[in-house]
Amino acid sequence: MLVSTELTSSDRWDHLRARVGYRRMEHLVVPGLYGVGAPSRASPVFVSANYTLSFDALRVALHDIDAFILVLDTKGVNVWCAAGKGSFGTDELISKIGSSGLAERVDHRRLILPQLGAPGVAAHVVKRATGFTVEYGPVRAGDIPEYLRLGRVTPEMRRVAFPLRDRAVLVPVEVVQSLKYLLPAMAVLLLVGGTGSMLIAVAAVLGGTALFPLLLPYLPTKDFSSKGLILGIAISLPFSCVHALDGHPLWGDMAYGVAIALLVAPVVGYLGLNFTGCSTSTSRTGVRKEIFRWVPIMVVMVVAGAVLMAAVISGEMGWW
Repeated sequence: MLVSTELTSSDRWDHLRARVGYRRMEHLVVPGLYGVGAPSRASPVFVSANYTLSFDALRVALHDIDAFILVLDTKGVNVWCAAGKGSFGTDELISKIGSSGLAERVDHRRLILPQLGAPGVAAHVVKRATGFTVEYGPVRAGDIPEYLRLGRVTPEMRRVAFPLRDRAVLVPVEVVQSLKYLLPAMAVLLLVGGTGSMLIAVAAVLGGTALFPLLLPYLPTKDFSSKGLILGIAISLPFSCVHALDGHPLWGDMAYGVAIALLVAPVVGYLGLNFTGCSTSTSRTGVRKEIFRWVPIMVVMVVAGAVLMAAVISGEMGWW
């Protein structure tokens, strides 16, 4: 089946919905063998996931290139995540080579896989089972034309960067996914503590889902959790200042500031920890260590913050 290398308005609408997490697992491409341009028996064969954003990035990059695209069934998950889950893997690749009849469509025995798919594929097993040799192309589909021109991958093409643009496109889906927790929390805090309490919750969640990815390289420390805790403390400061301007006793201002920091920082820290799954700069082992190191601390901070806040509020109301 031939596909265009141009995106339609329907494609762009699908991308927009995928970016905000709408029906996340429904952005699918039917697995199988596709062609772009006028592929011949000598044309290169690229392998991709059946997630529309992955597939579309590849076919757009193949503009003016005659090639085949072998799409694996990754259940609508992108290449990198699917490689970690095993669906962009050796067995699926062997299966699709056979079911697509690829060996009858090309004379060569060479497959080009995305660099980020490497963790899921044992190239020697694929070679033994199918006769096809696996090669790993550049990290980014946009580098494919240069890769084909040079006939090799340069160190720059293998380098995984995580620039502002890549971090920013993740913000909408993170914010939307957080709404199912934020909206009920806003309603409860509005009833219990008023507008100020509600705004603190909004600031904490937006800090973790929007500010954190945007500021990620500039936040000190190595762990995502500790970066989030630091950002959370910074976010809590304006609320402490506003409270101090209301003429409360000094001890009350100090205790309130500490309580807000103890409540906001763990929220931002936890959302920052969750962002490890979006970054290529973390590993499964490293994330596991970070969870065991920081989550207990966050729990203690929340409990301490809640107790201190209750003491401040009861003191300001003259209960003790």
